[in-house]
Amino acid sequence: MQRTGRWLLLLIGILINSLVWSQDSAVSIPTEDSDTKTINLDVGDIAPSWAIMKAPGKFEFLRNWTVAKDKPLRKPQTQPNRHVVVMSFFATWCKPCMKELPHLQNVYESFEGQNVKFFLVDITEATRSTKGYEDSPKAKPFLAKKGITMPILNDNRGITKEKYGVETLPRLFIIDKYQTIRLTKHGFHDGEDFEGELTEVIAKLLKEE
Repeated sequence: MQRTGRWLLLLIGILINSLVWSQDSAVSIPTEDSDTKTINLDVGDIAPSWAIMKAPGKFEFLRNWTVAKDKPLRKPQTQPNRHVVVMSFFATWCKPCMKELPHLQNVYESFEGQNVKFFLVDITEATRSTKGYEDSPKAKPFLAKKGITMPILNDNRGITKEKYGVETLPRLFIIDKYQTIRLTKHGFHDGEDFEGELTEVIAKLLKEE
């Protein structure tokens, strides 16, 4: 009987730890639209194209860097080289995002000068009208203070977030040179080898023709 009790307590402890792990590793994005259709992108899917504002009146395009095999890049004369694309959705109110970003910054710096593009897709403004999120810091100055220098794209209306079916943060995608998703990650877990995993995948994709 005592042995059964110990196993029961152990099971309860595991369940509690799992719940805490889940809460610490990802956060849900607030939404007022309960009828939004869920999109589940996975490895092997073609990454949805996007055009996201990088500065007032200026936009970044996924097609500048990667497109399907039978299509040309958007500006082949000035930018003819296909790139691996790493994009991570975040918001300044997202605590797990703040844990992920320094590690992602390290990976970004390790591939500097190579054919890989890193983008942080900011949805802070898309959630600002939601109660409790009105005073969230602006992304650019907030991240600059933390030493984060990766390019920030402003998904102010959450259009790209919806295209990629992003419901929790952080949410990361690695896309190969032919617009195919090769890695997806939900949340950030303190115990994982985040930098090692990303470095291995990116290095492999850079070698692919």
